[in-house]
Amino acid sequence: MAPVTMHAVVSVDGFIADDNDDVGPLFDWYFNGEVPLVEDEDLERNHAPFRLGRRSYEYTRPFWDSIGAMIQGRHLFDITNGWEASPPAGEHLLVVSHRPKPEGWHPEADVPFFDDIAAAVAEAKRRAGDRVVAVCAGAVGGQALALGLVDEVAMDVVPVVFGSGKRYFGPVDTRHLLEDPDVVVQGDRVLHLKYRVRR
Repeated sequence: MAPVTMHAVVSVDGFIADDNDDVGPLFDWYFNGEVPLVEDEDLERNHAPFRLGRRSYEYTRPFWDSIGAMIQGRHLFDITNGWEASPPAGEHLLVVSHRPKPEGWHPEADVPFFDDIAAAVAEAKRRAGDRVVAVCAGAVGGQALALGLVDEVAMDVVPVVFGSGKRYFGPVDTRHLLEDPDVVVQGDRVLHLKYRVRR
């Protein structure tokens, strides 16, 4: 069964963007190296031409390759326009929203909308097969964690303090134990971490 990984780039104090959805320097490490993350020209046109440091590439490329489906919330969907129905990793995109899909938005794309996070995770697992389901951190990721649907927490921690903003764990307000990190990779201006969720 597909493992579910909650993921985002995050500040040291736990924010994935400031109060105005500005990510500031959080994504700088995607552009501070020499190794292209995406080789395919079509993908380069659809997504930023990421160039990572060697250690970040050796962590990020296999992680992206392991993803079969991605789940994002409506807020991120609106900000990114649903990545134009072509998520940065994985073949399938699913959206959690209490509002319907915007009329006329990529009618050719198989991007289902769900008003229930558990139903979205179940469908993402079906689509992903034995590959990873990546749930974007924030409100939806936090809801999935609170419901016990997340197997692993992955963070790309950037050395910046925001002070306030959009929280990595969203609305989570109760204690959740994680195992010791089983992945710790020091990149250039980023620390890649993965923790299994303790059951």
